[in-house]
Amino acid sequence: MNRDTYTRIVKEVVPKARKKINGVLAFLMGGFISMSAQVINLILEKNTAIVMEDRMIIIMFIYILLAALLTGFGIFDELVQIFGAGLFIPITGFSNAVCSEAMEYKSEGPIYGIGANMFKLAGSVLTYGIFTSIILSLIYSLFI
Repeated sequence: MNRDTYTRIVKEVVPKARKKINGVLAFLMGGFISMSAQVINLILEKNTAIVMEDRMIIIMFIYILLAALLTGFGIFDELVQIFGAGLFIPITGFSNAVCSEAMEYKSEGPIYGIGANMFKLAGSVLTYGIFTSIILSLIYSLFI
């Protein structure tokens, strides 16, 4: 089989990318997450005396918990297949990464399984996030 034949077969077999619809779905899911966070914020603001900073922590906790539960029930991955980056990029994606690794290695025990492997996938995110925050805080303290 020559290269042209192989390329033609691959083009026939591989499904076409739905870039426009995927972009719209990701945008809608990201907007829904933001809108629902604002609704929760307004409900907490009207019904409690919780200050803004603490309300934001509560909202992040709600999304982390919801993503962890959806990961545990096997629903999160199906939703990511539909909504893509709109669901995976926010804090919910980080929660999914940690929980899925913990679930995968739970049979090896709480220390050598879950504890040792839980941050394999999310470790680089933590490392570069902490490093970037240190650099940016140094720049901010020196120049602003």
